[in-house]
Amino acid sequence: MDRSHFDRSRRRALKPASMKSTLAATAASLLLGIAVLPSPARAQESSDAAALAGLKTAKVAFDLKDGDGKTLLGRLRIIDETRQSLIKQGVKPEFILTFRGPATRLVQTDLSKIKPEDRESAKQIAAKLAEMSRAPGVQGLEQCAVAVREQETKPEAVLPEIRVVGNAWISLMAYQAKGYAYIAP
Repeated sequence: MDRSHFDRSRRRALKPASMKSTLAATAASLLLGIAVLPSPARAQESSDAAALAGLKTAKVAFDLKDGDGKTLLGRLRIIDETRQSLIKQGVKPEFILTFRGPATRLVQTDLSKIKPEDRESAKQIAAKLAEMSRAPGVQGLEQCAVAVREQETKPEAVLPEIRVVGNAWISLMAYQAKGYAYIAP
């Protein structure tokens, strides 16, 4: 007898039973999965304790370059949330925020250089940065002068809370050499 014929007929014979088994296994998995889905209470119980064990400070240099106003504002909010969370967990944040690339246009005062659809976000970004510049754990806000030139803005138009540096890549390299983690959200 031809072996391939035997294998096909065997598969046909097993198919209904195996389908029932597969369906039963899938149903059980779904039920089990529903039983272990995190509840809101579980989400509140989450902790960073294992990762932060033994850590006294968290030195981070953030490389911010997104040119979309809502996106940049969202990232600033998450950075600030992270700062606050570290403090609550007993770790001192030491954050540097660097701005370069298209983000340059969103952290300056010349509204004519900001897309009309980003102007409201730019105002909120300015307010958030003013707040963060005074917050514990924010060591500095820096704007790359190369990006100022490339984005055709002016150093004097950079928000007053932000220090213009010669080259953000050099700053980021130096911060990393000094033990800062690099994060490009």
